[in-house]
Amino acid sequence: MLDALRKGAGTWVAKLFIALLIMSFAVWGISGFLTNISQNIAAKVGDTEIALVDFDRTYRQDLNRLGQQFGRPLTAEEGAALGLPQQALGKLIAEAAMNDTARELQLGVSNERLAAIIQSDPALQGAGGRYDRNRLQQLLRNNGYREDEYVVQRRKIAERSQLAEGLAGSMSVPTAYLRAMDVYQRETRSADYLLVDAAFVGEIEDPADDILNAFFEQKKADFRAPEFREIKYVALTPDTLARPDDVTEEDARAEYDRRSDDYFEPERRKIRQMSFPSKEAAEEAATELQTGKTFDELMKDRELSANDVSLGVMSRADFLDDALGDAAFSLEEGATSGAVEGRFSTAILNVQEILPESTKPFEEVRDEIVQELAKDQAEREILDMLDEIEDARAGGALLDEVGSRFSLTVTAPEAFDNTGQSMAGSSVDLPDSQGLVAGAFASDIGIENDVLQLGDRGFLWYDVTKVIPERDRSLDEVREAVVAAWKAEELSRRLDERAAELLEKAQNGTPLASLAAEYGLEVKSVENLTRNTPSDDFGREAIATTFSGPVGTSAVTVSADGEARIVLSVTGTEIPEFDRSSAEVAALETQMSRQMRDSLLGQFITDRENKAGIEVNEAGIAQLIGLDRN
Repeated sequence: MLDALRKGAGTWVAKLFIALLIMSFAVWGISGFLTNISQNIAAKVGDTEIALVDFDRTYRQDLNRLGQQFGRPLTAEEGAALGLPQQALGKLIAEAAMNDTARELQLGVSNERLAAIIQSDPALQGAGGRYDRNRLQQLLRNNGYREDEYVVQRRKIAERSQLAEGLAGSMSVPTAYLRAMDVYQRETRSADYLLVDAAFVGEIEDPADDILNAFFEQKKADFRAPEFREIKYVALTPDTLARPDDVTEEDARAEYDRRSDDYFEPERRKIRQMSFPSKEAAEEAATELQTGKTFDELMKDRELSANDVSLGVMSRADFLDDALGDAAFSLEEGATSGAVEGRFSTAILNVQEILPESTKPFEEVRDEIVQELAKDQAEREILDMLDEIEDARAGGALLDEVGSRFSLTVTAPEAFDNTGQSMAGSSVDLPDSQGLVAGAFASDIGIENDVLQLGDRGFLWYDVTKVIPERDRSLDEVREAVVAAWKAEELSRRLDERAAELLEKAQNGTPLASLAAEYGLEVKSVENLTRNTPSDDFGREAIATTFSGPVGTSAVTVSADGEARIVLSVTGTEIPEFDRSSAEVAALETQMSRQMRDSLLGQFITDRENKAGIEVNEAGIAQLIGLDRN
């Protein structure tokens, strides 16, 4: 998270400050709700107050930003599950602690210096790298700030930055620490290994009934049937509301005439183009054409394939170069041009085929037009019908009544679990409405649920009609799954046993080559392994094992896919020479120095928070973000 935040910051001071804010997230929670806080205050750090409106703004920005990453808006419950309220308050508490300290130390920034800081912000610079006030105004509008609020916040940031830079601004990582980390990151290792997989173990027979029964009793919870729910729903969308039969022939034809350009296809031509490095070369080729050589023969002489010269089927408007377009559309079918001097090169064009202009007849597009007109009319009516259905629901109308009154289909899909799967394990065909499955499991029979958004312009109402409780399944119901689970566990056990057997012999001095010959295995090798880069059969766990001891270490680990065991022997190691002037070491030094500064600043902020004292209006925050259920 620190790396992501630092990448998003504009200046070094801003990067440093964001990092130290994140360091203090864990602080929230050391104080509970204190009743002497004003209901307009989210928290207090010493004498510095954090307004609920500031918390709301920060929290909403974080929620929206994360929603953009997910590709959909997040609910308050989802935001709380991800810890966004704590994160937002943690940032504000850290800022308040720094502000409180800056005030105690009487730090300040002159108006002239503040203006220079604002005007040098890269985010506020326009063309030519100069300060652009319009960019500032746009930034303020997008983030819901007034200009005076922004100036106050920038002044506080500048004061906090002075404090941060004074504490850790020039701190650098010690050379010994840097050298050790460089070795850790760039050391490489090689190893020989045997791969013990399912083929080596052989086929695993089905278990006897008594073994299977005992395994099932031990693992019964793994095969338990989850809770299922049945619902019925009514969907109101332009498609369900559309009435194509109401569209008259006259209306459809009038729409066709109005959009005649949409059904017109201009003349198009299948063009080939041969470009030349110079005008002289093109004219030389054109002369060859005049003496009887064909375009295809020119292609063969220049070793050009069809893909090298084909432009595809193009209309006159598709040509960005007017000279080439005019030439292409002045030729007869099959004809080849002379040298045409274009904008970027001189070329020779060939017309393989001419497709004349055409217009789709009304009869061909009539049904499409009717559907579009019906859908347009439905989109105009949908909001009115939404209000009518909501009024009916508020008046106690059940879904069946709503469907009958408004001529909408009431649909009852098969029962599904909280992942949308049916009892048979397949996906249930449910409307693509965000929150439907979660809402169904948060509701109950007889409860009226809020209307859900369905697509861009649709709405959905649903009722829970049946709750099928979770239960223990019998062995007969899940016999195949239980047998498969037993075999998977038995395979893992046998792989461990065989790998341990091979390892014991290797550790007793038997070379891997001899073991391979004895057991019909192949000795494989891997080289240049680093701690951070998986390779072939070696995943994270195998790499960690390879680096766990000196050269000569033998060990058993799991393959990258988790389906085999690796019996390995470390055969070599290489530690590159430490060169502080190299680009890799310089980048590592920058990163580690920043982390040390972040750590120091984080500890300082935590100390200031503890000494100043934190009071949090937990009830007010919960109510603000919509999680107060009282």
